[in-house]
Amino acid sequence: MKINWTNIYFIGAGGIGMSSLIQYFLANRKNISGYDKVESVFTRQLNDLGASIHYDDNVNLIPKLFKDKENTLVVITPAIPYDHSEWTFFRNAGFNIVKRAQLLGEITKNKKGICIAGTHGKTTTSSMIAHLLKQSSAGCNAFLGGILKNYNNNLLLSDTSDLIVIEADEYDRSFHWLSPFMAVITSVDSDHLDVYGTEKSYKEAFEHFTFLIRRGGVLLMREGIDIAPSLQEGVQHYSYSGDISKIRGKNKPDFYAQNVRINSEEIHFDFVAPNTVIKDIQLNEPIEINIVNSVAALAVALLNSVTSEELKQAMASFIGVKRRFDFHIKTDDLVLIDDYAHHPQELKSSIKSVRTLYPNRRLAVIFQPHLYSRTNDFYKEFAQSLSLADEVILLPIYPAREKPIPNVSSQIILDSLTISSKQLVNYDELISSVAKQKMDVVLVIGAGDIELLIEPLKKALLACRW
Repeated sequence: MKINWTNIYFIGAGGIGMSSLIQYFLANRKNISGYDKVESVFTRQLNDLGASIHYDDNVNLIPKLFKDKENTLVVITPAIPYDHSEWTFFRNAGFNIVKRAQLLGEITKNKKGICIAGTHGKTTTSSMIAHLLKQSSAGCNAFLGGILKNYNNNLLLSDTSDLIVIEADEYDRSFHWLSPFMAVITSVDSDHLDVYGTEKSYKEAFEHFTFLIRRGGVLLMREGIDIAPSLQEGVQHYSYSGDISKIRGKNKPDFYAQNVRINSEEIHFDFVAPNTVIKDIQLNEPIEINIVNSVAALAVALLNSVTSEELKQAMASFIGVKRRFDFHIKTDDLVLIDDYAHHPQELKSSIKSVRTLYPNRRLAVIFQPHLYSRTNDFYKEFAQSLSLADEVILLPIYPAREKPIPNVSSQIILDSLTISSKQLVNYDELISSVAKQKMDVVLVIGAGDIELLIEPLKKALLACRW
């Protein structure tokens, strides 16, 4: 597939993965247009950069320039329904149409792709890797699934480096389009069973992903992951973990953290690699799960010849990813944290991290489930994780790409919660509901549009303090 098209039309242009591709092609002076269901911060920024994005599924809104079949490539995301009228128009007219992951795979074929896969931890780990490389002599390009606060972007470009960091999405087997030079697997907890059907099939997809690593490449896999890698000749296989004091078993992983110290502001630890120890690595966010993520990032950067001093300085300057354990209020009597977690294990890790930071405070969790299928598959596990909080407020399910499933709603999570302080409120009722009570530590969780409520929620919580 050629990628030197004059015009590129994106259907689903406002998604986090699509937005980085659009920025990349705008930087390469391509004509860009597209559709998204709703206007957002992303789409407004893309229009400001020179794209032309509209919000009605209407063939008449497709600019004439992009109806030139010979010079236009059409890019879609899995979230787009097959009967979408613009997609139908392009299909019937015989346009070249590719998935986002296919296009990303083509861009990265002639570069050294560092691909981070896993049920959770992808965005933080890939962002850390990108930052470590960007701040070193190695340099890098990066297509990421979150906005790096250091750069206020999800795209990093380099004129000199052939390294390219990619968040490898397993949904719809998208990561099978990639050809990694190095691959990281952070976790393989079952998800997207609407696509894979079974846990076995889900894990097999990750095993196939390991086969795609180029000969002479590297696989870095978290200790304890239950898959059997299928590696080509010459691929080196390393293991990693977080705090070694919490790892059971006699065999130590190749990369790990030791001498971990956590306080309310930061984390310090010593990074142990096969041939070196880098003492006193500093993380600026006191989130325990980030220890294991940072070990993976440090390992990848070290394997790409980043020096010990560069690693220490860069990690100390990393300020995180938006919507990944993001503090919006942090005072002695009130805390508000926003997190993108949307899988039961992610919720469990996020809630436990808050408990570690604020062990004697009352924790309220506001959760917006993401997808009917995921709720149907894991509602008991969601309830189990959420029951670690003192209070839970549930919002209706954010459907994203899906249509409702009969008898599946946030109510089935609510009914399975084992704590007494729980309620289900409509999206537009949340702020008024919160304003009626005085809260202590509030954790907002979800991958849908719950982030749009953060600012009004912040105002309501602060108003309750007067």
